[in-house]
Amino acid sequence: MSTLKAVPNTGHEHEFEPQLGLPERLPQDERVLWQGAPDWKRMARERFHLPALTGYFTAILILRAGFILSGEGSVGDAVMAVVMLLPLVVFALGSLALLAWLSARTTVYTITDKRVVMRVGIVLSLTFNLPLRRIESAGLKLHKDGHGNIPLTLGGSERIAVLHLWPHARPWRVTKPEPMLCCVPDAAHVAQVLQTAWMAAAGEVAASAASAASPVRGASSEATQPARSLNGSTPQLAID
Repeated sequence: MSTLKAVPNTGHEHEFEPQLGLPERLPQDERVLWQGAPDWKRMARERFHLPALTGYFTAILILRAGFILSGEGSVGDAVMAVVMLLPLVVFALGSLALLAWLSARTTVYTITDKRVVMRVGIVLSLTFNLPLRRIESAGLKLHKDGHGNIPLTLGGSERIAVLHLWPHARPWRVTKPEPMLCCVPDAAHVAQVLQTAWMAAAGEVAASAASAASPVRGASSEATQPARSLNGSTPQLAID
């Protein structure tokens, strides 16, 4: 499997996956630590901005009725004008809600002890494999109800296009897109799982580097150093 490239899911339905949310079965030395999906109602609110658009369309309908009344139209004329536009408004908002539901239903986030896997896409499923050693930092934006977003900053020069990620991308990060586990229930627990796996992976990288750079007799002292992230700092999740 590639590092950051998308792996198309060739099955027509997700039940044909060899393992839920994964393009192939995990190696024997890799295990799933957590698996989940976005909450579709939260996704409709945050990523598709359904409440804001509902308010916008409501204001448009009110203004239309007001213009008719101010132009010496009758109340019946104003009501008829609103009723004529109402099906279009309901269709538009319903379509967005359906997209949010489909996005959540077809998404699976997986955290293993070696990587983060994001299976996304409604019509064409794409699977992004993000090795923990390639994650430079991570954040956690937690809401009062326990839902939250966990954006991931990737190290190196490889990038994933925003159009491939959306709506699973951190907002306003266009030049350097950040994959994001969005609208996740019990996000604090998920962040803790990711942090623990990340620190363990960073410790393995540090131990491997120390054993390669040091004589065998001195390797043990280097391996006891605290785990460091790729940028040299102690790995931790930043709370937004």
